[in-house]
Amino acid sequence: MVVIILESVPPTLRGELTRWLIEPHPGTFVGKISAMVRERLWMKCCRARRDGGVIMIWSTNNEQGYSMLMHGCTRRRLVDYEGLLLVCKP
Repeated sequence: MVVIILESVPPTLRGELTRWLIEPHPGTFVGKISAMVRERLWMKCCRARRDGGVIMIWSTNNEQGYSMLMHGCTRRRLVDYEGLLLVCKP
């Protein structure tokens, strides 16, 4: 399972992601894709975001059951607290 959240990105990027994932809420994309597709979509989001931000959350085999990446200007930031990934609102 993959969740990608876009903030202030060009509409063309949202259109690109709808080819692979569903968009239940504007800027939020959800789906089940392979790791290779996930990595390529992440690279595409990072290149095309302009002044916006991207957050990606995917399920993995660790203590939390998921992992996260953030890139660009988002309203939150990612904090690693003794191996746990937490989201901080500044």
